[in-house]
Amino acid sequence: MSTHLYWRSLAALMLGLCLAVVAVVATAATPGRSVIDGGWAFRLMPGNAQLAAHPEALPWHAAKVPGTVHTDLLANKLIPDPYVGAPEAGLQWIGLADWEYRTRFEAPRRAKRSDLVFEGLDTFAEVWLNGEKLFEADNAFRTWRIPVQDKLRAKGNELRVVLRSPISRLLPAVRAMPRKLAGNYPSPYGDESADAMTANFARKPGYHYGWDWGPRYVSAGIWQPVVLESWDAVRIDNLQLRQDRVDQARADIAAVVLAEAVRDGAFDLRLWQVAPDGKRSLAALRRVELRAGDNRIELPVRIDRPQRWFPNGYGAQPLYRFELEIGDGKAVAARARARTGLRSVALRREADDKGRSFYFEVNGIPVFAKGANSIPFDMFQPRVGKAQLRRVLQSARDANMNFLRSWGGGYYESDDFFDLADELGLLVWQDFMFGGGMQPAYDDAFRANVIAEARDNVRRLRNHPSLVLWCGNNEEEIAWKYWGPGKAMTEADPEFAGKVWNGYVQLFGTDLRKVVAEEGGGISYWASSPSDDLAEVANTPASGDMHYWEVWGNPAYPPSKYLEITPRFMSEYGLQAWPVQRTIEAFASRGQQGIATPLIEAHQKFMAGKGNERLMKYVNFEFGDPKDFSSFVYLSQVAQAEGIELAALHHRASRPYTMGSLYWQLNDVWPGASWSSVDWFGRWKALHFHARRFYAPVAVAALRNAEGRTRVSLLNDRTHHVRGELRLRLMTLDGKLLRDERKPVELAPLSASQLANYSDAELLGNADPASTVAVFDLQSEGEPASRRVVYFMAAKDMRWPDPGLRSELRRDGGGARLALRATKFARAVWIDFGGTDAGIADNAMTLLPGEAVDLHIASSARLATLRTALRLRSLADELRVY
Repeated sequence: MSTHLYWRSLAALMLGLCLAVVAVVATAATPGRSVIDGGWAFRLMPGNAQLAAHPEALPWHAAKVPGTVHTDLLANKLIPDPYVGAPEAGLQWIGLADWEYRTRFEAPRRAKRSDLVFEGLDTFAEVWLNGEKLFEADNAFRTWRIPVQDKLRAKGNELRVVLRSPISRLLPAVRAMPRKLAGNYPSPYGDESADAMTANFARKPGYHYGWDWGPRYVSAGIWQPVVLESWDAVRIDNLQLRQDRVDQARADIAAVVLAEAVRDGAFDLRLWQVAPDGKRSLAALRRVELRAGDNRIELPVRIDRPQRWFPNGYGAQPLYRFELEIGDGKAVAARARARTGLRSVALRREADDKGRSFYFEVNGIPVFAKGANSIPFDMFQPRVGKAQLRRVLQSARDANMNFLRSWGGGYYESDDFFDLADELGLLVWQDFMFGGGMQPAYDDAFRANVIAEARDNVRRLRNHPSLVLWCGNNEEEIAWKYWGPGKAMTEADPEFAGKVWNGYVQLFGTDLRKVVAEEGGGISYWASSPSDDLAEVANTPASGDMHYWEVWGNPAYPPSKYLEITPRFMSEYGLQAWPVQRTIEAFASRGQQGIATPLIEAHQKFMAGKGNERLMKYVNFEFGDPKDFSSFVYLSQVAQAEGIELAALHHRASRPYTMGSLYWQLNDVWPGASWSSVDWFGRWKALHFHARRFYAPVAVAALRNAEGRTRVSLLNDRTHHVRGELRLRLMTLDGKLLRDERKPVELAPLSASQLANYSDAELLGNADPASTVAVFDLQSEGEPASRRVVYFMAAKDMRWPDPGLRSELRRDGGGARLALRATKFARAVWIDFGGTDAGIADNAMTLLPGEAVDLHIASSARLATLRTALRLRSLADELRVY
């Protein structure tokens, strides 16, 4: 059959009743992909120094691949749960040991080409097949592909992987350096000294070595799938959907095919397109001559009147699917699928009289970035499932976020993460995996390793419409310039300091920028965060992105200081809080809980000082001393929520000068104290409930500064005008109305407009500041109501009445309804059902005197159980004795 007739016949068959038969024939000719995930076993390497103290780890035990040493030890009951209690110190031996994994697999099909593909080895690994050493790996972030067609047996192939301790492997050379490179967080366990840390030299997740929100578990493992791929004609290595032009009228796409052919020959390429509504059509057809080895082909695709993809809050997220088929005249020899959303995206850096802007424009719309920083979702990445990712990313969307920064001290996020971001309309800023300190980028081999890593991951992720920026690293430029390491090294050894900095500029200024330019499909690159893309001054409000840690970090200013800092784009700022009581009880019993108890301290990882003492300082700023640990937990969440709200609304009110507000941080790596708004179990802290309100597309910002002036602004992220009414009420805490003003307002599209700037005297008049508040309410057409309450004194100095909270629970379909009413002013109301599973529609709210809310409770528990478990709390319970 000629190739032309083959394709005509295949197309006819696909429309007929023989579709299933054709699918079987075509699949048989395509490359075989066999995941090697069964029969794995592991052990501590014989002869290892850790063996004397841990002989129980020497025998072979069952292992899970993908997985890690820690999770395999836990599954075999050889170690306690690393998250429960305080076992961290006793588990450090795992990171100092060498480990061995093995399995057997079958390869019954003889093919002209067979590759073993290791999608992730953490980190220093030796791989053996049937007694022959295949290769050594030295980068957890790379994919390793090894031809094995001449090394396979039909049955009984033995695969063996030896994983060397990164600490033991690197420490001798690091200790021998005359001048040491600055690291991140010193080990508290004596395995590394503060002046000789190995993490910067290892291409593995930096957070494994400990961070100020997670433990030190220097793990190892086969952390991504192992696959045997076999084929006879051609293999598709990558299908890129490069978007050259996207506007309302049309989308011009280049389908860029990277294919590896076994032999020279003619092949037919067909590209099928599936529109968001499911309609399938032939997008491109071409006959090509492939050469043995690597080939690159571009197929142009034009889509008229495309359904464009928008960030959350600006439109829908329609997704197009494409399927590429390569035929060899007999059958479909290879297939590849890819999905994308059609949009234009640009990072805008426009000069003005203050400096240069920094904002993202999507489909011609300047987007104010509202969101948070994401960190790894677990200490042991292979156990992060899509359901866990969906729970947290859906929470981000539910809080009106449109932007996440995926931080550089973990791992490049998974396909599942980006698939969900695509579906939910969450723009993603992806750091390359450099979390801090300084790397040996002056070493050519180190840079080459990183370039290969970058190419792997940029190619893997580049079709995702959610991906809008690649960033070289987190905080390495400002650490060198402003935190002391650069100055100290320059004074001690200027020649080596110059070598270190020049290597940094080469890697982050040139090498990674080039990879993104070549492979990224038009996505922008940014050298570091915070930075001005290697300009002389970094972390400046005038230009580029900014991290601001003088609130919480040293000198630990009160949250009102946020109002004095107006950046172009705030990519990090944060306040810490403990998670909800139920999460704490997952690792500590009530008797083990206390502000300074050993177990609680073990889950407080702020390393720049004693974490709970710093957190207590922020509780004290506003609320005074808590009554007990439970009160401390509750007040920490209120302080976090109210402080971050102040900052985020200030950033939004400063539009268009400021065009982004990403607080630190969205999620947790384990259960403990941190800056997150969603804890490790997926439970919302008070901050996340507040975020849903302060990130609402249409909102009022009434912000009182330390000098007693309140700036009132109206915020509109919609692309259309919004009409509404702004109401100002001055009232006492027991409900007496002293002032009531209403004003019709119109909010311009994509704007922040200042309406007033009051002094305390102008708002209060002669009212008592200890018992009076100003309430600003914005009611607008088609939008949820927005409220901002202004307090004239610290909460600890106010006279709080008993709010007289009254509640009633009733059955409501598969859940329940909670009717809640306050007799007098109720600030920071927290609804809790203890250990009973119950999803609450809203929480962490303020009720005015006489105000009521009716909330849905998602729970399968009996109504009587919910009534017994229900606990209500407000600020008055903590600051007043009735």
